Amino acid sequence: MDQLALDAMKQLNTRTPEEYKLITVRPITPIIGAEVSDVDLSRDLDADRLDEVRRAFLAHHVLVFRDQTLTPEDHKRFAAHFGTLRTQPIDEGGDPVILELSSDSDSKFVAGDGWHCDGTADAEPSLGSMLYITRTPESGSGGDTMWANMHLAYEMLSPPMRDFLDGLTAVHDGLVPWQGYQPPDDYVVPKSEHPVVVRHPDTGRKLLFVNEGFTTHIAGLSKAESRALLDLLFGLVRTEPYLACRVRWTPGTLVFWDNRCTQHHAIWDYFPQSRYGQRITINGTRPRG
Repeated sequence: MDQLALDAMKQLNTRTPEEYKLITVRPITPIIGAEVSDVDLSRDLDADRLDEVRRAFLAHHVLVFRDQTLTPEDHKRFAAHFGTLRTQPIDEGGDPVILELSSDSDSKFVAGDGWHCDGTADAEPSLGSMLYITRTPESGSGGDTMWANMHLAYEMLSPPMRDFLDGLTAVHDGLVPWQGYQPPDDYVVPKSEHPVVVRHPDTGRKLLFVNEGFTTHIAGLSKAESRALLDLLFGLVRTEPYLACRVRWTPGTLVFWDNRCTQHHAIWDYFPQSRYGQRITINGTRPRG
């Protein structure tokens, strides 16, 4: 770990920790993620408990709620406290705001396998998502998900590199995840241009907003320059493990993550075994530099 990264991590850990009276919050790492207990998501949360969950969400970016027994209505009610629920872009005939994520021995790929940030090709990418897993691989292991802190990814860059990136924009294309496959006929392919460095709309902190799952090139640079720069930035998440936390799923676990300042990677290491969950996404706003 180089000195810039050490300095950024030290600065992060000098912030005054949040205090909670109604919920218990146990950080997964000092950088990102927390397990939250003393919360029953099958019941509507009162205002004070919900306020503590909101503060924990902004502080840790990824919240893990275990041993939950939820109906789709419970799931939707909890998500709706944080914004308008997003209608899925592809109509699969079920609940329009619930995406079923199922993988088994017949799967040729799984959603989220590879570092990415959801839906950044949209003009207004999501605020975040809540994934509720009810079936895990039969062996009892595998299928973990990792999340990376993109505030720290930006802060560990050198000051000259941060200055260079500020003001640049990048193109995000919804066709990237479909490489090698034909998207459904009713899928309207999104494509947007966003700043490379944006500010979190709630905290104002800067973060790196490019990802290998959707970003194709940086506007205004030559093809070779853009490729070299994106490879450098993508490589931060792939090669710097201290940016990330790793969550092991158990049945009845719900994870709520901030899509505005994290990337994640669903690890497909359990084929031909199966996993099943339901994801709800919350609408966000246009990223601003």
